[in-house]
Amino acid sequence: MAEGLRERKKRQTRQYISDVATGLFLARGFDAVTVAEVARAADVSVNTVYNYFPAKEDLFLDRSQGVIDRLARWVRGRRAGESAAAAVLRELREEVESVSPRIGLMAGYAEFMRVIEDSPALRSRLWAIGQEVLHTLERELREETGAPDDDPLPSLMAGQINWLHGTLMAAVGQRMLAGGTPAAVSREMLLLLDEMEELLSEKVLNYAVRGAG
Repeated sequence: MAEGLRERKKRQTRQYISDVATGLFLARGFDAVTVAEVARAADVSVNTVYNYFPAKEDLFLDRSQGVIDRLARWVRGRRAGESAAAAVLRELREEVESVSPRIGLMAGYAEFMRVIEDSPALRSRLWAIGQEVLHTLERELREETGAPDDDPLPSLMAGQINWLHGTLMAAVGQRMLAGGTPAAVSREMLLLLDEMEELLSEKVLNYAVRGAG
């Protein structure tokens, strides 16, 4: 369905407020900027800001929903004959090889990560997002395999597969903060993915293989 005028204006307003807030946070730090200051800079009311962003942290981590369902989406879209872990490894490699900004391989990501490093509130929120990623993946694996609620295997497998994503994202952030370029960090991350895959057991690598039908 085509996006309506009302929906487009709401999306543009949300993006504008987020962009203004991000600029302030990058310049002064997350904790030093208030929601009221963001509202004034964006020429909207404080209530308008909260209508689009329930919490201050959402202004900076405004694309978290796309991260939360990322692994579950990749598992859901896996190919015939491909396991859950293999699908995630393939998707991660494609992101790394294409030097994708979606995983932080872009100019300016070090400044973004530095704001997070300097803010306990943002670090806490990032941890909570990571837990949502894990739980969303576990639900997807349980549904895909038909495992009962008392079966611990989907939870265990989700932890192993989520480890791939979490470790890669943390490594990208660390290397970019250390002054790495997107291209150089991309090459390093491909090696890291190979090393992580070697550490996974055959049981993990062959879990939830999609049938040909």
